[in-house]
Amino acid sequence: MFNGIIFEQGKIKKIYKRSKGINILVYSKLKISKKDIGISISCDGVCLTLININNKLMEFYLSNETIKRSKFKKINEGNLINLETPLKFGKNISGHIIQGHVDCIGTITSIKKIDKSYLFDFFINSKERKNLIEKASIAINGISLTISKKTKKGFQSWIIPHTLKLTNLSKAAKNDLVNIEIDILSKYVRNYFNEK
Repeated sequence: MFNGIIFEQGKIKKIYKRSKGINILVYSKLKISKKDIGISISCDGVCLTLININNKLMEFYLSNETIKRSKFKKINEGNLINLETPLKFGKNISGHIIQGHVDCIGTITSIKKIDKSYLFDFFINSKERKNLIEKASIAINGISLTISKKTKKGFQSWIIPHTLKLTNLSKAAKNDLVNIEIDILSKYVRNYFNEK
């Protein structure tokens, strides 16, 4: 479980293809060691298990299911990803509860600089669009953000300079893919009423 407050990024150094998935090596200054092998780490919003670490190179295994549901199907060596270690008891939750279970892949349709902040427009599929609620939380590449406005084909979110500086959205461009996890509360509520 994570809260979407990003302080570290990592760079994809190597990608090893397997018959039923891939292994990735990620270089980062994240403060972890061999004793942390087995913990979950949010990698661009996807909950992955750390299987090895050596000289700040972290190794993760991604199954075909994870690849299919996330933007990792288009991952390349050199890509920057947002990293977050799991929440610990007593830690501040400044964002919102994030599971690391990506609902869908979104596409950035526009980025506009307004004053010192940036307004991002995102497209998502119609199936997930119905779960969007204005002013609700949403995780984009693992970043806890707010849906400022629903649109016909997706939603908008404001990105403040501090968030831009610490995350890979600083390198984002129109047509880039992003991992999206919709707030679990809105999904539970919709599911509850749909079953009544």
